[in-house]
Amino acid sequence: MKPRVVILATGGTIAGISHAPAQAGYASGQVTIRQMIQSVPDLDHLAVVTGEQISNVGSQDISFDILKRLTGRINALLEQADIHGIVVTHGTDTMEETAFFLNLTVNSPKPVVVTGAMRPANAISADGPLNLFNAVAVAADSDAQERGVLVVMNDRIHGAHSLTKTNTTSVETFLSPVNGLVGTVNYGKTVYFRFPFRRHTFLSRFSDLFCTQSRVMLPRVDIVYACIDMPPDLMDCCVASGAQGIVIAGDGNGNMNQATVKKAARMAGRGVFIVRSSRVPTGTVGRNVEVDDDACGFIVSDELNPAKARILLMLALTEKPDLKTVQQLFYTY
Repeated sequence: MKPRVVILATGGTIAGISHAPAQAGYASGQVTIRQMIQSVPDLDHLAVVTGEQISNVGSQDISFDILKRLTGRINALLEQADIHGIVVTHGTDTMEETAFFLNLTVNSPKPVVVTGAMRPANAISADGPLNLFNAVAVAADSDAQERGVLVVMNDRIHGAHSLTKTNTTSVETFLSPVNGLVGTVNYGKTVYFRFPFRRHTFLSRFSDLFCTQSRVMLPRVDIVYACIDMPPDLMDCCVASGAQGIVIAGDGNGNMNQATVKKAARMAGRGVFIVRSSRVPTGTVGRNVEVDDDACGFIVSDELNPAKARILLMLALTEKPDLKTVQQLFYTY
């Protein structure tokens, strides 16, 4: 019997249409999931495939309301014994954030695979159909179980913790520079290299937050980008607008100028959670290396970039944790 895979569509370039096949500009979220499935030859050879439209927006417009609805639907579907896996179609701009959110909140060992495209559906050499074909192949593969949320793009299988977008237009945009690929998939043929090194999905402490149509409110967390002579009063604006946490996209090893360090330490003393991440694409942010995190009351993001650090901190703050607990979460997830 063929495995059953459900595709949940959210929009993005894979559902986009341009005015002409050789034109860079396009409108996201124009193609429905039904049209998308019909456009991929031999998809039914891999699995019994059905689709649902969760949203149809460019991924710059993905909201936490959409993500909570998406996670709740995934969790409900994967409780059904006859469903083998899920594919989520998504825009690439915020794909790594959605994949990481799902990696922390999906409550199942079954495969969940996020995919998309760098070229719209009617472009010359559109990459969406093969990406979707390969994503369904991974979702239907029993060897993909217990590997956390995966991202399939350009014949590569990435783990949600590690991948990041590295180019604005290239089909080779996604890389996993710190931990490497989980595997590869070539016209539906899968090869796996490893399991994730960090905790995920059914092992996550957040996996029961959105098992139903949850009303859990995610606390506001903002990102402040570090630069030469950065004004520390940017953080005042964040807190005044209701931020309970701030992620610093720091220079180098999560650094910031002394004026910002002092301002951030005062805020940490008043109960605002301050996470030092880095604007640098690769590497980890080490604790107490160039900044006295213990004295200042800061958290370090370890391997997580600013966007993913924000996701983890938002979920952590739903539990009203202490500083030590939050720091351990960054080493765990």
